[in-house]
Amino acid sequence: MPTPRNTSKWTIIFVLGGPGAGKGTHCSRLAASYSIGHLSMGDILREEQEKPGSKWGELIRQNILEGVIGPPEMAVSLLEAAMTEQHEKEGVSVFLLDGFPRRIEHVELFESTIGPPAIVLFLDCPEDVMQDRLLKRAEMSRRVDDNIAIIRKRFKTFTQTTMPVIEHFRTQDKVVQMDATKVVDAVYRDIQVMMEEKLGNVLRIGQERDEQLD
Repeated sequence: MPTPRNTSKWTIIFVLGGPGAGKGTHCSRLAASYSIGHLSMGDILREEQEKPGSKWGELIRQNILEGVIGPPEMAVSLLEAAMTEQHEKEGVSVFLLDGFPRRIEHVELFESTIGPPAIVLFLDCPEDVMQDRLLKRAEMSRRVDDNIAIIRKRFKTFTQTTMPVIEHFRTQDKVVQMDATKVVDAVYRDIQVMMEEKLGNVLRIGQERDEQLD
């Protein structure tokens, strides 16, 4: 088994929650506030799908319709490439991984090739609230995964495959669970307090790096 290469250099935060829990919204705000990396597994897959000649394109297209992200080798390979690029171009060493890992197999491969997370942020939200949010988003977007049939498949996939990931990390005392039913600003404040408590020094390094570049 290969030795994790960046455990001491990169701080990794897995951000998990059902579809519509607010992962992307809060990750984007955190990334802007603290000058840290935000990588969305869903966005990475959609971008890869559109690349001419991508060996993963057709597989990703089918996986999106099924509400899954595909084999661990594909997910971890694409994610590692995106993290490395952001680190080399921007000097980022703290990463919010939005919507990853979604299966135990992803955890095993990611930790053996990249490293373990410092924190697993779980945005807890009931399905009825998430469904309402997604249907409202569907009115403004053209995402193929924002129709009711696929939304329900995604809920089922989350419960069956991603909740075991959260429970796995709960046994390691790495899960921080947030009530994601509150208004966006209230949830964000809760997350900020937690991040400052657990990763204050690491976050300040990122902010100082950006100040030096200005």
